[in-house]
Amino acid sequence: MFFSKTYLRRKRIVQTVQRVTRYRRLTLTNIVQFANIPVKYREYNQSRIVILPIPYSTTTEESDLGPQAILDASTSLFLYDHETDSEVYLHGICTLPPLQCPASTTDMVAAVQKQAALLFRDEKTVVGLSGSRMITLGLVQGALDRYRNLSVLQLDAHANLMASGKEAFTPISVMTEVNKLCPSVQIGIRGMEKSERAHTDPDRLVFARDLFRHGINAANDALDILTDRVYITIDLNVLDPSSMPSVDKPEPGGIDWYMLTRLIGQVALEKKIVGMDIVGLLPRHGNTAPDYLAAKLIYRILSMIFSR
Repeated sequence: MFFSKTYLRRKRIVQTVQRVTRYRRLTLTNIVQFANIPVKYREYNQSRIVILPIPYSTTTEESDLGPQAILDASTSLFLYDHETDSEVYLHGICTLPPLQCPASTTDMVAAVQKQAALLFRDEKTVVGLSGSRMITLGLVQGALDRYRNLSVLQLDAHANLMASGKEAFTPISVMTEVNKLCPSVQIGIRGMEKSERAHTDPDRLVFARDLFRHGINAANDALDILTDRVYITIDLNVLDPSSMPSVDKPEPGGIDWYMLTRLIGQVALEKKIVGMDIVGLLPRHGNTAPDYLAAKLIYRILSMIFSR
C-alpha cells in the first residue's frame, strides 16, 4: 500500500504528540520519585527538571540497580540547599518511569536518544541515571537534536577514548563516539591505555594530578573552551575511592566533593547546562552513603544551575 510523504510526516507528528502527552498525563503515584518533594512539584507540565532512570548494564562490572539506589537515597535529602540559598524543587522535578532498554547496545542508545530528544524539545533539564557509561551517547544525541552549539564536559577517572569496533562500541570507547558529534573537555582523568593518549587533546584534558597540584586553576583554560551550552557527564569514579567506593574500577588519587562541585559550579555560572548524566554507581549492601552522595550531587548541581 502506498502512503504519501505528507501522510507519513503527519503520522509521525501525531505519534510524537501521543508519546509526549502520555508523560504529561502521568499521575506518577506508583513511581519512586527523586527527593521527597510535594506532589504538586512532580507533575511533568509544571516541572523544568526531568529525572530519567535508565537501568541498563553491559558487563558484570556494571549495575542496573544504580538508578533505584539513587532514587531511594534521595528521599533523605534536605530540600533547602545552603550553598546556593535555594530550593530548586520549586522549579519542579518530575521523575519518569525507568526506560525499558533493548539488550542490544546499539538499540539501547537509539531508545535513549529518542526519549531524550522529546524531553529536550520540551525545554526540560534532563538528568539521566544509569550504571552504564553507554547511556551518555544516546543522551548527547538527544540533546543535539535541540541544541546545535553543544559541548560535553566529562568528569571521569578514565578517558574512554578507545577505538570503536566495526560492529559495536563499548563503555571504553563512548567518548570516541561523542567526539564525533561535538567537542568535549575531560577532567579528573587518571587512567588510560597508551593507545588512548594519541587521541587526547592536551588543551581539553585535565588530569586529576594537575588539580591536586594547582587547584581549580588547572582547569580554567579547558573550561573556557566549552561552548555556551554544555552537557555534563559524570562517572562517579571521578571521585576518590575514599568517598566513593561503590564504583567499577576505582582509581586512587581522585578529586573530592568540594573540587567536583567547584568545577561544576564554575561551569554553571558561565554556561548554560542543558542536561547531565550520573553513571557508574554499583550499590553495595550495607553501605548506602555513596548512594546518598550521588543523590546529593544531583540536587547540588541542579541548585547551581537554577540559581545562576
